Amino acid sequence: MDGYIRKLRTLPFISAMLVAANVVIYLLCQLPGNTLYGRGCLSAFEIIAHGEYGRIFWAMFLHADSGHLFSNMIILLFMGAMIEKEIGHLPFAGIYLIAGIGGNLFSLAGKIVSDDWAVSLGASGAIFGLDGLLLALVLFSRRRMENVTPLRVVLMICMSLYSGFAGGNVDNPAHVGGLLVGFVLGVLLLIYTHLKQNG
Repeated sequence: MDGYIRKLRTLPFISAMLVAANVVIYLLCQLPGNTLYGRGCLSAFEIIAHGEYGRIFWAMFLHADSGHLFSNMIILLFMGAMIEKEIGHLPFAGIYLIAGIGGNLFSLAGKIVSDDWAVSLGASGAIFGLDGLLLALVLFSRRRMENVTPLRVVLMICMSLYSGFAGGNVDNPAHVGGLLVGFVLGVLLLIYTHLKQNG
């Protein structure tokens, strides 16, 4: 029984649930009317003029097309499963969501500063939050993950950021913001875990 419980704890069900939620919401978005897009996209105008602050959260569950959805979900499923196994379900869920919100706040600030009123959407800020979290884990955690090194993580992050800045129609402030928030939260989690183990 104890072995079964330990095995259950290692299953990445939060990652799977997040992927499922994104897929279901995307399918709902394909219904006539685009209601969810209209109410959930990150829009500086709607947030400032009408106080629709929920968009800062909901925008991370919306995707423009199937390719956008697939590229984000494949990363979430595989990288998320690895990280969730390392840090636990609740810390993983919390950091993912907070990094997504943080990325959208960075995006919102960038839109306001640059007078950009275009809407944005996607889980990329939260995904980059996982990149930042993974970087904190490989740099400061005593545990080692198979085939994951600081150099590989840094190269992955650099390539992802370069792809965003070199491409068009990409919300780079959300990527950078999510990355920074995920890294900081990862460091704080490791400090808390260390203090707890040695307290």
